[in-house]
Amino acid sequence: MSDLAFAQEEVFSKESIEKGRGIYSQNCSPCHGPQMADPQGAFDLRTFPPEQRNRFFYSVTNGKNGMPPWGGLFNKEEIATLWAYVMAGEKTK
Repeated sequence: MSDLAFAQEEVFSKESIEKGRGIYSQNCSPCHGPQMADPQGAFDLRTFPPEQRNRFFYSVTNGKNGMPPWGGLFNKEEIATLWAYVMAGEKTK
């Protein structure tokens, strides 16, 4: 399935968003900021393009620029909850 198809079809459960929020808070917030809101931090994930789901999964799994690879720590389902949080988390509070 293409990234664009994912962007048009994805609906995230509250449970998935909350699990992603927990993983984000513990592992991602030191660089990306609490609730993805650190203007001095790493990439502003609140602006991550929804049609680039595959790019997100690849970057989290393999790392990018200064970001370490997280594929050894998170499985695909956990990365999917991070995606849910990044796409919907702070917008649904």
